[in-house]
Amino acid sequence: MFKKHRSKSSKAIANSESHQMEPPSAPTAPPVSPVSKNSLQFYCQLAHGSPTTFVSNFKNIKELYERIGESFNIPASEILYCTLNSYKIDMNKLLGGQIGLEDFIFAHCKGRPKEVELTKSQNALGLTITDNGAGYAFIKRIKEDSIIHHIPHIQVGDHIEKLDGVSMVGKRHFEVANALKNIPVDTTFTIRVVEPLKSGFSELTPKPSRGAGSKKGYGSGRETLRFKADGNAEVQEQDDAMEVGVEKINGILESFMGINDSELASQIWDLSVDKKNSMDFAEAVDESELAVFEFTDELIIEIWGVITDVRDNRL
Repeated sequence: MFKKHRSKSSKAIANSESHQMEPPSAPTAPPVSPVSKNSLQFYCQLAHGSPTTFVSNFKNIKELYERIGESFNIPASEILYCTLNSYKIDMNKLLGGQIGLEDFIFAHCKGRPKEVELTKSQNALGLTITDNGAGYAFIKRIKEDSIIHHIPHIQVGDHIEKLDGVSMVGKRHFEVANALKNIPVDTTFTIRVVEPLKSGFSELTPKPSRGAGSKKGYGSGRETLRFKADGNAEVQEQDDAMEVGVEKINGILESFMGINDSELASQIWDLSVDKKNSMDFAEAVDESELAVFEFTDELIIEIWGVITDVRDNRL
């Protein structure tokens, strides 16, 4: 309907769908920050425990990881992903396409690798996969009572490093999901995952920092640093409609494709701006870098429906 190369049927890519140190303490109250709206420095700690530092001078996720690595004198490749305002492995607090100017960044580093041999007894393994935007795909969600759910060694937050000895490093989440989907049913294969380095305090709740809620140097609290598709980062006022739209689009991506990516959802939302119908929207997607996803007609229509619902305040 929209484009010759787009599949007419809804084919989900997958329903299958990271330095040993002294035992850390729970995050301590951060020092007085030189943060200002102009300098755009952010509080940062290693999730398994470290002093607090500040990171700045980055315009995309990859550069952010490089700045964090420099701050803690570790290779950026040791960082699996970051969470915001929580040092726990909380997939609801993943750093995606934007950072609030008051957010505290926790970097999760590579921990123990694990190799598991399993048999794909069903079409779907039960994984939702996302990636960190810098070359590592990892498990965001595990479906209850799925194949993976019954393998305790594979957990949410684990980086998928290899499949049958083939490296998945540098691949996007949809490529890893597709590789898992293409494994024939009843085939036995080996998956190598790397869990994030964990502290002995992972079940504790971080103590609120002194003066929390009054970080005057961080701006109004309604502003966020957005990582845009063109490689530039831009401070914007928080857009409530966009936030709802991105969340809903992400839900559709997970249902149809087994992937979760707030940055991708943000790009899709941006492409819908000023589009008056689904045809215009589909054309904008096909003419963008997102054409590589080969979204089906059904998926485009589903996403457009959510976008119009958000615009008309029906959600």
